[in-house]
Amino acid sequence: MSEKKFEEPAVSNDADYAVGSVRRASASRRKSSAVNPEILRGEIFDERYETTQRGLKSRHAQMIALGGTIGTGLFVGSGQTLARGGPAFILSAYCFMSFLIFCTVAGIIEVAAYLPTPGASMNLFGYRYVSRSMGFGLGWLYFYSLGILVPYEITAAGLVIEYWNPPVNIAVWITIMIIVIVGLNCFPVKFYGETEFWFAGVKVVMILGLLFLSFILFWGGGPSHDRLGFRYWKNPGAANEYLETGNTGRFVALLSTVVLSAFPFSFAPELLVATGGEMQSPRRNLPTAARRYIYRLVIFYVCSVLAIGVICPSNDEKITSGGHGAGASPFVVGIKNAGIPALDSIINAGIIISAWSSGNSFLFLSSRSLYGLALSGNAPKIFKTCSKKGVPYYAVACSSLFCALAYLNVGSSSAVVFNWFVNLTNTSGFISWICCGIIYLRFRKAREAQNVTELPYTSPVGKWGAYTIIVSFTFLCLINGFDVFWSENWNISSFFTAYVGIPMFFLFYGGHRIWAWHDQWAYDPMEVDLYTGLEEILAQEVPQRKMTGPWWKKITLIWQ
Repeated sequence: MSEKKFEEPAVSNDADYAVGSVRRASASRRKSSAVNPEILRGEIFDERYETTQRGLKSRHAQMIALGGTIGTGLFVGSGQTLARGGPAFILSAYCFMSFLIFCTVAGIIEVAAYLPTPGASMNLFGYRYVSRSMGFGLGWLYFYSLGILVPYEITAAGLVIEYWNPPVNIAVWITIMIIVIVGLNCFPVKFYGETEFWFAGVKVVMILGLLFLSFILFWGGGPSHDRLGFRYWKNPGAANEYLETGNTGRFVALLSTVVLSAFPFSFAPELLVATGGEMQSPRRNLPTAARRYIYRLVIFYVCSVLAIGVICPSNDEKITSGGHGAGASPFVVGIKNAGIPALDSIINAGIIISAWSSGNSFLFLSSRSLYGLALSGNAPKIFKTCSKKGVPYYAVACSSLFCALAYLNVGSSSAVVFNWFVNLTNTSGFISWICCGIIYLRFRKAREAQNVTELPYTSPVGKWGAYTIIVSFTFLCLINGFDVFWSENWNISSFFTAYVGIPMFFLFYGGHRIWAWHDQWAYDPMEVDLYTGLEEILAQEVPQRKMTGPWWKKITLIWQ
């Protein structure tokens, strides 16, 4: 393959001075980098291999940021959370979790927007800014955790399909969903972006419609004209008890609700980072997505759980473990209780689309994590092989093997398998966000030490936001699955799935630390490589297109 040549775009003054300054700074620092720049360049920009391509447009990026990983964790899993804590506790838990996720997104987008090279992922940034062991441990954690989330979404979709009591065996539906999800990831990234644009659009419209419907039911606009108000906050009550009675039981319920509420947010921030490696003009589009992320958190998460607390009682048997099929979705339960015909089936169809969409995103994340591992030298080089269209097909094929776990549904009840996947990935999500906070702090320390001040995005919560997520998610990681220690809940499988993520990460991280015994625990801030690849990224940036003329012409900008 001939060597690629990067030209500075003459249309951007910002790019002109930035490229020039990067060249000067890079030349002066190449001799003192902990990660040898020539080795790093040889991995990420290895001319022997095709690389991923920047096929995601701005509209793809913005819609993926809005609804890319909003899946059955919110539409179905929130039913279990509501039953556990009640409407007041689930609302409080989602508000708290939304704040933590906002702090996480703010930090990692500052990191990712600065240097979004091909294969951009938090494990690649951990390798560049913290240590080789951090990149190794976090990358393999992502690979298996994100891979497991694909059969989780398929399992949840199986719960939804069972709502109609179909005569077809569940294995048939599992096979169809696997073929669709894997097939979409085998196409170039622009097809992934386009399908996610429409899938996420369906989810956004459905959530907004459900919020509007809940508002109508609140005031008694349903077929029975029964005004709900905050009835279910009074009976069965705003806060439930769990495992114990009285205030102790309510405190235990609150802790359990906070743990369960983390699952719908799992790996959503990391999706933004992964798309940065295949996004057009990521130094402009990533900050835009980050600034709008707060609206997603408030409208799609906080308002949604407020709505289900209005339309669905927390003691409804359909959302407890005794429920059947998609009745576990509190939205569907509320619609049925209101006596609205046919709408429950329409919402179920939307939830199936949501499951496909999220499964599609998680497979994309898992394969790109493996691709990033290969780029950093922490996985076999075969996994950085891409097609001419930019698809890392070996990484996609390897990550797709996790889909076979969905067939556990054939031998076990869907509800049991559903809970296994929730617990197994919850711990991994907490560990990931702890590492995100560490990576941000090390990146910030390095850029301050090297006097790097020109950033496309700066976290509004800074280092205190990072300290907050490190402390909070460490605590949540330790109490994940704490209820298994009550005698009535104890079983080996629940304990294993609740805590296996912790030793798994330390097995990866610690094993690499032993192998790379002479490595530093963390790079010296003055030795961190903040320049390799930046010149190419700046040269590829395209100025934002501006449209003049009538307002209807300006609307076409959303399709750019």
